[in-house]
Amino acid sequence: MAEFINPYYPKKARIERTYFESQDRSLKTFDIKPVECDVPSFIPGQFCEISLLGYGESPFGIATSPTEKEFLRFTVNKTGFVTSKLHELPDGSIVGVRGPLGNGYPVEKFKGHNVVIVGGGFAFTTLRSLLVFMLHHRDDFKDITVLYGARTPDLFLYKEELAEWEKRDDLNLVLTIDKPYEGWTKKVGLVPPVLEEMAPSPKDAYAVVCGPPIMIRFTLPVLFKLGFSPSNIYTSLEKRMKCGIGKCGRCNVGDKYICKDGPVFSFEELNNLPEDL
Repeated sequence: MAEFINPYYPKKARIERTYFESQDRSLKTFDIKPVECDVPSFIPGQFCEISLLGYGESPFGIATSPTEKEFLRFTVNKTGFVTSKLHELPDGSIVGVRGPLGNGYPVEKFKGHNVVIVGGGFAFTTLRSLLVFMLHHRDDFKDITVLYGARTPDLFLYKEELAEWEKRDDLNLVLTIDKPYEGWTKKVGLVPPVLEEMAPSPKDAYAVVCGPPIMIRFTLPVLFKLGFSPSNIYTSLEKRMKCGIGKCGRCNVGDKYICKDGPVFSFEELNNLPEDL
């Protein structure tokens, strides 16, 4: 069967499985499979638009890796009208999917180098895609370091996978929470100071940062202090998007459209954009 072709036209997809990631039920993961075509090819870091007839659509980063070809995974934070309606859908429901859209992380550029991944909260979705892809092609990359922070232990995504990744000897994974929490025996502290304490080497290394804007704002100076160059730091600005194809103008910054020219940018590219970013 053909893949998605027209970025303007939603394709039917069935929700195969759903499950909550957090006890407060604010974070829900959806495994979605196209009905009339194959799962499309994509690059870690890209996103899709998920639509509900009569309610609208919203963009969500793809959490599956290109090496996982059975379905597309999205984790949805219940924050508004469309996301609330998505949370109400039972398994087997039909939704519309447009995509994959935007660019992705430059995985070909990362090959043969060390990679440092820094994530926060539910923004770990596309970072999961990137990490699973790199672990699948483990020999193509040197050292892989992951720092993942959340407010509380319950707000980490993909907990079972995190537990498995912690056991690997070819991956350095550090989990941290903002404040002490009963029963938590791992790292405590905000992501920027923990990253500075870890002090990953910038030598022959790329860094990928994705999380809440406030986390990114205070993490970038730490990376610069450690010696990472702006051209070797990548981040995603997917929170600014709406239509996904550069028509609504909501994500326009200078001569760039976040949804078309991004959402992944190097910090060197961001330095050339207007300050209203």
